Amino acid sequence: MITSTAAMYIDPATTSYIIQIGAGVVIALGTVIGIFWSKIKRVFKKKTDEEPSIDASEINALHDGEKDVITADDLLADDDEK
Repeated sequence: MITSTAAMYIDPATTSYIIQIGAGVVIALGTVIGIFWSKIKRVFKKKTDEEPSIDASEINALHDGEKDVITADDLLADDDEK
């Protein structure tokens, strides 16, 4: 009644499901890496390439006195120049 070996069969639907799980994991990892890519680059960037701090007066001088507030567009423009 008790056997030490068992004959097993994996049908094609199970194999397809396993492939879908693998593809889902790869896609999820790609998405996570894509979202955090800038943070990952900062980790591996050399310490000597540290950016100087931005002085608010420098950015305000670009606006010719229009406003005294630094906006996200100002900061993004600085990133694009590099």
